[in-house]
Amino acid sequence: MNNISLGRYSQYDTLLHRMDPRGKIVSMIICMVMVFFSYGSLWTNLIVYAFLMVGIYILMRIAHISLKQLFKQLKVVWMMMIIILIINIFTIKDDLSIFGYVSFTIPGINLTIYYSALITTFYVFVRLALMLALSLILTSTTKPMDLTYGLEWLMHPLKWIKVPVHIIAMMISLTLRFIPTLLDETDRIMKAQASRGVDFQEGKFKEKVRAIIALIIPLIASSLSRSVDLAYAMIARGYDPDKKRTRYRVLKWHVRDSIGSIVVLALFTLLLIAMIFNFTII
Repeated sequence: MNNISLGRYSQYDTLLHRMDPRGKIVSMIICMVMVFFSYGSLWTNLIVYAFLMVGIYILMRIAHISLKQLFKQLKVVWMMMIIILIINIFTIKDDLSIFGYVSFTIPGINLTIYYSALITTFYVFVRLALMLALSLILTSTTKPMDLTYGLEWLMHPLKWIKVPVHIIAMMISLTLRFIPTLLDETDRIMKAQASRGVDFQEGKFKEKVRAIIALIIPLIASSLSRSVDLAYAMIARGYDPDKKRTRYRVLKWHVRDSIGSIVVLALFTLLLIAMIFNFTII
């Protein structure tokens, strides 16, 4: 269970694992909304983000998720963050002052970098990291079928306007379920191609394109093959999305779910008030 990735359930008997999936989904959405709040001054935002980081880190430890596993998932966003940083450096010229200075100049290239560009990039990275951590906590502590039931229950009012809620919930659940499978398949194909002399790191641009094509084509073929096998398996078991389905396991709401929801709602209310009235800590 040490190789936890987004979408992969880890079998542990913790408080988070025992909680109702409906409460966890709603709590995750509320926490993501809190991440995107703006709390006034720079230092107030940093203090609130630090507070959220500590809270989410505690939840990660309860769910047996380490920071190393989170950073492993963050590897895919490093290049995007570098691109965002470069764009912000050349586009953001706000007069945000840090330690009494608005900007600084890199010697030799005469490039002026505003602190606001660095802070904006930092906000984007922190928000992405916190959102990924919350998603990781949800998927690693909730079984795929429980996640499907929770999503379907929460989207139940949409049935009144003829929205295929069950089909949407099943599609989301299958997508989350096959993320780790596709990651493992990608790693296996890359190792197989590397053993045949394909270099994904070095070489000219044309050679890198060929290497990527050599990776994507087998991955697409494997994904289509898995999709067909899954479809046949579901048909063989009599699955019909249009029929009324019964469930062996029924979701039950417990006291711990109520307490967790109250804590999240109280925190959300507190931060919402802080955002509306623009409270400044420093």
